[in-house]
Amino acid sequence: MSDWAAPRRAEWLGIDPAVVLTLLAGMLAMAVPLVWDWSHGTWDMQTQGHEPLILAISAWLVYRQREALAALQSPAAPRAGAALFVVALMAYICGRLLGVFRLELVSMMMLPAALLLYFRGFAALRLVWFAFFFLIFAIPLPFALVLAVTGPMKAAVSALAAQLLSLAGYPIGLSGVVITIGQYQLLVNEACAGLQTMFTLEAMGLLYASLMNHSSALRNTLLAVLVVPIAFCANVVRVMVLALVTYHLGDAAGQGFLHGFAGMVLFVVALVLVMGADALLGRLLAAREVAR
Repeated sequence: MSDWAAPRRAEWLGIDPAVVLTLLAGMLAMAVPLVWDWSHGTWDMQTQGHEPLILAISAWLVYRQREALAALQSPAAPRAGAALFVVALMAYICGRLLGVFRLELVSMMMLPAALLLYFRGFAALRLVWFAFFFLIFAIPLPFALVLAVTGPMKAAVSALAAQLLSLAGYPIGLSGVVITIGQYQLLVNEACAGLQTMFTLEAMGLLYASLMNHSSALRNTLLAVLVVPIAFCANVVRVMVLALVTYHLGDAAGQGFLHGFAGMVLFVVALVLVMGADALLGRLLAAREVAR
């Protein structure tokens, strides 16, 4: 590392530690009411519980770039940073006063970007752009949108799961989103095939694509697009496994499985499918290059 970079690292990305601590204390004071509302169920109808995990992953994505950020010699952008900071602060105040928690969340995501711009410039922001983009998945979807989309999605997942189990020879029937298998009935709810679950799986797929960091933009784009049908297929597998557990082990086992292991099955299946799709895309694109 150069002699120029060493003293900057002795501070923290070229910022005086006292300034860093003051800014962190201010942001913490703004975040506390937001966390309080979330932890006390103010948003229960509109969140799925994965939001803190998204925030932690975004922070880690920035942290893993700390060496590159410290080595940057790009000019700061104090005017742009200050302007964005003021916009974020006004958004927070408006969101707090009007009770629009999504606006509060967006403002809290804008503040670190504003500070990064102010002290380190646009090059630093480009370096960690995905971490800030990933924060989008911490913003709960509008409840009206969730209700509008989840109904057709549950119906499609239920129909496909029932059809596949019927082809496998199981005594199964379907009425709306209620699956009858043997003497048991299962209601496919939002947790099994909801828009929020699809949203979470999309976040996981994009994170995987980012960590793989393929040089091919086409491969990254196709993988991000394929996460949507992959999430749908993972939900179908989840419902099928739940139905089979209920049929073979009884209703009590099925209910316990739903609240315990079903979520793990969903994400493991999705991850395997994403990795398989990524490997297939790699082979197809490599063959395409050879064909040229």
